[in-house]
Amino acid sequence: MDEGQPELSRGEIDRVIMMAWEDRTSFDAIQDQYGLSPGDVIKLMRREMKPSSFKLWRKRTHGRVTKHEAKFAKTVNGDELRRFRASSQRG
Repeated sequence: MDEGQPELSRGEIDRVIMMAWEDRTSFDAIQDQYGLSPGDVIKLMRREMKPSSFKLWRKRTHGRVTKHEAKFAKTVNGDELRRFRASSQRG
């Protein structure tokens, strides 16, 4: 990894990849959990994935509102936060 980035185990790298593929997991959540900036996640994905898979992932995530917490947290009608909550999730 680049200087300043945390050293991740194979399991942590796999988890970051899974989180990055999830539509509802923001880059901010990955940064909070693993200390990787969005640019670091992109570098990791480029390094760990086949070129065709990386291109597909970038196409899916480029400009996606849900991947950026600040954009996703904005309200739809002024009072309701746009948060995903599964019916099985507590809280």
